Amino acid sequence: MPITPVKSLVEHAKTEIETLSQEDVQEQAAAGTAQLVDIRDIRELKREGRIAGAMHAPRGMLEFWVDPASPYHRADFITDKKLVLFCAGALRSALAVKALQDMGVENIAEMEGGFGAWKSRGAPIETD
Repeated sequence: MPITPVKSLVEHAKTEIETLSQEDVQEQAAAGTAQLVDIRDIRELKREGRIAGAMHAPRGMLEFWVDPASPYHRADFITDKKLVLFCAGALRSALAVKALQDMGVENIAEMEGGFGAWKSRGAPIETD
């Protein structure tokens, strides 16, 4: 059986998830109605920088940290704020949002263009 290309998986996920514009994400984060969740690898954060106030949750641990029944559960995910996931370029985040929706997480979206677009447009970042 042939492997479904990741491009197809991302395209399909994007039809079933909410994608917020960079500006909407920045406004919601400033208003305190959204919690940004950076799912990039820690090496990416060190190399490229980070968005102030964004929670880091590596993609490989995300489902485990969200699930209250998991021994790895993180209370940070119990919030009334909209969870807005982002990665470098809005590919991994699309798959991650879809996976969390499939788990039952409802107040969730991804950020259009990811961290790369955030940085390119000159939005504020922190560096080590």
